[in-house]
Amino acid sequence: MHFGIYAETQCPPEKSHYDLTWEIVRQMIHADEVGFDSYSVIEHHFFPQFGISANPLAMFVAAAQHTQRIRFRTLCHTLPLHNPLILAGAIAEADLLTHGRLECGMGRGHAWLFPPASIPLAESRPRYEEALDLLTLAWTQEHFSYAGRYYNVQDVTVVPKPLQKPHPKIYMVGTSASSFIAAGTRGVSIAAGGPVPYSVYAPGIEGYKTACAERGYTSDISFIRLVYLDEDERQVRTEAARYVRNFLDFNASAIDSLAHRKEELTATGYGFYASGVAEMLRHITYDQCVEEELCFLGTPEQVSEQIRRLDQQIGGLNEMVIISNFGGIEHWKAIKTQHLFAQYVMPALR
Repeated sequence: MHFGIYAETQCPPEKSHYDLTWEIVRQMIHADEVGFDSYSVIEHHFFPQFGISANPLAMFVAAAQHTQRIRFRTLCHTLPLHNPLILAGAIAEADLLTHGRLECGMGRGHAWLFPPASIPLAESRPRYEEALDLLTLAWTQEHFSYAGRYYNVQDVTVVPKPLQKPHPKIYMVGTSASSFIAAGTRGVSIAAGGPVPYSVYAPGIEGYKTACAERGYTSDISFIRLVYLDEDERQVRTEAARYVRNFLDFNASAIDSLAHRKEELTATGYGFYASGVAEMLRHITYDQCVEEELCFLGTPEQVSEQIRRLDQQIGGLNEMVIISNFGGIEHWKAIKTQHLFAQYVMPALR
């Protein structure tokens, strides 16, 4: 099993964007020092409590100058918001500057990003699919042409080319089963998870595994859970409860902007956002997080056992990814969890 860290860059009003950005960069450097395999950051816009990471590639390049082996992964590039011909060059340049340690999560993005970006929700799927095609062409072809609904180019060259050949490793992320099944048909990796029961993701993960098997691909699954550790179980609640509450509230913070769009959400494949799951986060208690294993909060031994159970549910987990920076938590607490996880949990599970 491999191990990674994921950050949504949740920013409470009392924390400056400067401080949070540099704290996460320092946490990337520490993660490399203690032996994590990857560090992932979301791309997110417009809603600061949910996340302020408008350009994860810049954070990766900054951290790459002070790290040796850890890989960097965007989870995810919101493809419909980008011109893929421009994004392809930006990703390739970041791959050069990270010495080939870049990985790319691809997705349609959260539904609430589209209204403020002035892009119709109905265009999200076709724009996403065209972008995937164009990224691959841009990275692997010296010259190419493309005729689509949104992009039409003749004999274009995108530079630079990535260091990794044919291109950086691709992950697909999402909340719908169709997104994961599509990943299986392409034979790419997936990343799933969040503060909801595993059953929410189970149909998509099973569909992904089936699609991979039918086409002769090997499945590659990363799963994400918030983690906070201390050797004293009581101290976990004392130090983390406030920030777990923030994490849940901040994850639900953008859903109000979609309250009047439920029919549109369902029609465009964003039924998760119309289901009420996100709103339920506001009512989940700390004790529910522990009892239902929505977050892994406890001693290293307890969390190791929770990950083993998750591995059994999935039927083969390739990478466990932890959220150690959440809800505006203090830098030293994120570092403590990273350190204890690397010292005790990783050796127990490898």
